[in-house]
Amino acid sequence: MTNYFIVPGLGNSGPKHWQTFFEKSGDNFYRIKQQEWDAPNCSDWISTIDSAISAYDLATVVLIGHSLGCIAIVQWATQYGKKIKGALLVSPTDLEAPQYTLHTEGFDPIPKTKINFKTIVVASEDDPWIPFERAKYFADNWGSEFSNIGRAGHINVASGFGEWKQGLKILEMLG
Repeated sequence: MTNYFIVPGLGNSGPKHWQTFFEKSGDNFYRIKQQEWDAPNCSDWISTIDSAISAYDLATVVLIGHSLGCIAIVQWATQYGKKIKGALLVSPTDLEAPQYTLHTEGFDPIPKTKINFKTIVVASEDDPWIPFERAKYFADNWGSEFSNIGRAGHINVASGFGEWKQGLKILEMLG
C-alpha cells in the first residue's frame, strides 16, 4: 500500500484546500505538521519531513507538496538523498523571484539538480507565485514529468481548488 504524506506550504493548508480534501480521501494519507508555519526554517521543515516518513518503507512513500511545501520536498531530496516512491509537486513557489518577499529561512537557492525518484510538477499558466516558464524550468532540471493545467492561479482555494478530483487522478500516476 502507498503511504501519502501531505506537505503544505507557508501558513499550512486550510479546511477547504485540496490538500485537506486529499488528506480525508483515505486512511493512508497523512499531513506533515511543521512547528512553524508562518516563518519557516528549511532545516526544520526537511527534518520534520524525514522524521514523519522514517517509520515507513520508503518504497511506499509519496510526498504531496504545494507551494513552499514543494521546495521543502526538493530540498529534502537534495540534502537527504533518500529514494521514495515519488512526489507530486503542485505550484512550486519561486523564492528567487522579486515578488517573493515573505519570510522564509534557508529554502533558497532552489536546487536545480535531478531528483532520484519519480516526480510530477503541476503548474498553472497564471500562477502569481511562479511564472509558467520558471515552473517548466524547475521540472526539467528536477527530471519531473510536467503537467500544465491551464489558467488555474496558484492552484489553491482562492483559485477554486478545494475538492480537486483531477489532482487525485494525477496522483494516481505515482502509484
